[in-house]
Amino acid sequence: QQVEMDFKVMLDPENMDNKADLKHPNDETRLPLITKKKSAPVCRQKTGKGPTVTNPWALPAFHSLASPLPLVEEDTPKGALSLSGQRLILPAARRALPAPPVVSRAAPFPELPRQHKESALVIYGKYFSSKGSIAPLPSSNSMVSTRKSKPEWRYPAQQLESEVHIPSQTQDPCLDWDIAVHQKAPDFLALQHPHYSSCGGSIVGFLEPTENLLKGHAVPLATLNGQNLAQIASDLEFEENPSKSDILSVIKNQSAVEKILNRAGQSCRGQGGSAGTQRCCHSPGQQQWAAGVISTSWRSWNHLARLRNALREARHRHLENFYSRAKHLAANWNRIRTSRRTIIHIPSLGYSQHIREHIPDLALQQNLQMGRLCDILDANVDVIYICPLALSEELLQYYHKLLGLQAAVRSGNPEDMADLQDRFKILTPEAINSFPEHHMCLATVLKYSPRTMQRLQVLLQGRDAYMVGGFPHLDDLAVADQLQVPLLGSEPAVAQLYSTKSGSKRIFASAGVPTPPGEWDIHSREQLLRALSQLILDNLEVQRWLFKVDDERGGNGTAFCDVISHLECYPWIQRECRGHGRARELALVKISQELPGLLAQHVQPVNEKRFPTWEKFLQTFLTQGGVIEAFPFSASATNLTVDLLIEPTGEVTLLSSGDQLHAEGPLRSSGTTIPQRSVHPELLKALCLQVGEACKSKGVLGYFSVDFVAFTHPQTGEQQVWATDLDLCYSDQLALSQLLLYMTDGNLDCGSSCLQGPLGAKEGRSQRVQHEGTKPVSSDPAPSSPRCAVASSQLRHSSLSGISYNLLLHMCQARGVGFDLQEKQGTVFVLYEDQKRHSLGMITIGEDLQGVLLTFARNLFIIHQEISAPNMQGETNFKMAIRDIEAILGVTAENKLRLEEEQPWEADALKE
Repeated sequence: QQVEMDFKVMLDPENMDNKADLKHPNDETRLPLITKKKSAPVCRQKTGKGPTVTNPWALPAFHSLASPLPLVEEDTPKGALSLSGQRLILPAARRALPAPPVVSRAAPFPELPRQHKESALVIYGKYFSSKGSIAPLPSSNSMVSTRKSKPEWRYPAQQLESEVHIPSQTQDPCLDWDIAVHQKAPDFLALQHPHYSSCGGSIVGFLEPTENLLKGHAVPLATLNGQNLAQIASDLEFEENPSKSDILSVIKNQSAVEKILNRAGQSCRGQGGSAGTQRCCHSPGQQQWAAGVISTSWRSWNHLARLRNALREARHRHLENFYSRAKHLAANWNRIRTSRRTIIHIPSLGYSQHIREHIPDLALQQNLQMGRLCDILDANVDVIYICPLALSEELLQYYHKLLGLQAAVRSGNPEDMADLQDRFKILTPEAINSFPEHHMCLATVLKYSPRTMQRLQVLLQGRDAYMVGGFPHLDDLAVADQLQVPLLGSEPAVAQLYSTKSGSKRIFASAGVPTPPGEWDIHSREQLLRALSQLILDNLEVQRWLFKVDDERGGNGTAFCDVISHLECYPWIQRECRGHGRARELALVKISQELPGLLAQHVQPVNEKRFPTWEKFLQTFLTQGGVIEAFPFSASATNLTVDLLIEPTGEVTLLSSGDQLHAEGPLRSSGTTIPQRSVHPELLKALCLQVGEACKSKGVLGYFSVDFVAFTHPQTGEQQVWATDLDLCYSDQLALSQLLLYMTDGNLDCGSSCLQGPLGAKEGRSQRVQHEGTKPVSSDPAPSSPRCAVASSQLRHSSLSGISYNLLLHMCQARGVGFDLQEKQGTVFVLYEDQKRHSLGMITIGEDLQGVLLTFARNLFIIHQEISAPNMQGETNFKMAIRDIEAILGVTAENKLRLEEEQPWEADALKE
């Protein structure tokens, strides 16, 4: 009976009924002595340094010993085993410590060998199986108590570990990280043998703070001396925690452990935890504090995970709705484009974050396209323009008057000016100043502006509408989805991929259009040197090579190097490498050896403020990837830009074209002359349509622009046209072209590179005199005359901030700088903001190219003269623009005679 009672207590020591039947606390409780049977196998396990210890809880041979024994609920006892004196309930009994498995029938208990007078205990984070492999950590369901009414509580950190841990292939029970002492290990069970029964409870209590100390300092392995452990544990008072010196005195590998404990800062790092939560928590208060920190971290992590999932689902929903509405827009496009509709213009630059961070005055750069307002030229169109800047009443009145000139332009009578405020709205999101350091694009700012979004929803009720963005961003999709309108543009991922320099080369290769010799997708220094060496050898006529960073825009990520003029082995290559074979291989070696030093010394980044050295540029180039590209090998080359639209139905339309101005160097565009006059229009149209079809096949939709470079080959004398760049967004040139058409009531035909406008008053009178006496034919189209324009959105002058816009306009009017409504010629300004006031746009419209170039340069000179003091010229690009125009005028005059013989169509255009 006593043995049966002892067995009950051993199975459930917390049961008060069992405790009541115990003998006097000082009486010794003995386990029954069972004779060893040879047939019963013994499970042995080796510790790190200690001797082989027999497992007293070995089970019969029919259980597989290759893996840990799976536990079932009814076979898993709960509670700490404490049968000595006054230590029936231990401090460690407050937490569930799983005892070894037992079966409901009598099981053989092998006798502990008498020769093992010293036992070793190993504390570690993972349990090493008998075969030497690391067994997996225990699952939470392997340590379930038999008392269902009192389930085992686990720290949030344990729950997190079990949820984020990738389960192993085996489903064997294993050890929890917070119970680093494996309580089924033979060494641990040996300490519970009657030989140590007088101090067994205190040993368990000793091991908990030991475990906390070692785990808090990330000690991987510690071997404890069982005999010393028993002696020191027995000397401790009830609920007394051992000191650090006590713990170290029972560790066999004391020197190694002490070195880790004394390492500076080691106490702040534990296994799988953050700083501060892995320190030793000796007292219940410290344990409660640590549990609170872990619980808070777990809740924050869980909340963040939910937010991420919600964001992922929302973006997936936005993308699905984007494609769904795009299909609807395509199906109804022919009806929508000819009926009453509202266009929401959001000139957002949704480039990557690292690109936006390097765009100076991002809000201003997003407001260079005020010309989008001129879509109201179509009587069926209303425009809502989302402005990234807060415009003053003075500036709003300027645009109300400018757009009110539509009727006056058509009639030539200033008195016909009308109020068109009901046809357009300029809205500024209320959150434009809420995120000053985040470099958010306009679409994101609008997304976080609920009042503006609400107003947009009211304005769009019951109307056919669609959105036209800038460079696409995921938040463009979010805004369109919230407004429930289609977006006339590409999916952001498509735009991001094919707007890179390497991505544009893929489009051009797919289109089959000519491109400069070069290489793309460069991502390593070795690849750069190897590709450039081969390109130099294959194209010895190329003097200058360009390096373009994939994601950069506006020439900011471009550098150039005149390699041939600095290549010492170039004369030898010219002599020896006309053929092939070994000479070319040797030439490649010579070039590749010279290039590193040559590039470091002679490469010139366009944006020297951002990239003062080649190494700085190269770091960004290799991080983002980039292209190597040949610069035209000609004394004069012309860059041009063509704007296109891929309509929802798939039709590709040319909208605008212009030859670029380069006030700040040959690799940065500062303006354009409209229409282009550099390439034969039929050839240009064919190239553009090829690019458009290639873009359409890649999923591109909406507005985009293609850059070309045209030059005359020095050997053949034939014109070469290369496609050089692709921007999958609405361009500044297109916005200026819209304003140009609005102010001339004209028509731009890119197929013939011709801009036609109604006759001015003088032209009309001269034609009437010429045809006086003849009867007009009503079916003939209205008479028109050619027009051309010079336009720029990138004019800067620091002294503009010292004068108000009203004063500037009156001053210009007094000096003859203005627009003549009757002649439909003159100058129009594009004003962006009135706080800093250091930038503006300008369009000069006239009858011939030379005339408008001269007028444009004269306007710049007058403005500079009026706003600058002799000793304070200010920071400006006006002077560089004037010099660029002077160079163009020289070339234009020189070309006039030649073109009259070679290209009559262009000579006629120049005369006009």
